[in-house]
Amino acid sequence: MKASQPKILLLGYGNPGRLDDGLGPELAERIEKKNLPNVTVDADYQLMVEDAAVIAENDIVIFADAAVDGDGPFYFKPVIGKNEMSFSSHSAEPEQLVALAEKLFGAKTKCYILGIRGYEFNEFGQRLCDRAKTNLEKADEFITRAITENDFELKNK
Repeated sequence: MKASQPKILLLGYGNPGRLDDGLGPELAERIEKKNLPNVTVDADYQLMVEDAAVIAENDIVIFADAAVDGDGPFYFKPVIGKNEMSFSSHSAEPEQLVALAEKLFGAKTKCYILGIRGYEFNEFGQRLCDRAKTNLEKADEFITRAITENDFELKNK
């Protein structure tokens, strides 16, 4: 008998109007087009306090965002709740939302962040640079495989 599939949320965030900052929403759009079973996709400019309730409704949450530094093409790591509640009224960090979901809703959600390396952030425009597009392709392949194989311990390179 096959084990039940986990309920997965991929949450891509960033500003598509700020060049490579749109990597998270672009990944979300790509994953949504694949129509993977038990996967919900959402995209927004930033994470909000209200997202804690949505996190609690899922077994696995993947936060996808542009990474402004570090090695490419991407990194993938667990998110551990952080009880420092110093976010503004409009945006929050994944660690803060995970802590809220745990505290307010008793969530036991496994959360990960997928940081896709971008290079151009300081201008306006709805396009990704070529190196960011290459990194997006690799991140897309990785996360699609992790979701379809239900294996989030895969090596990310």
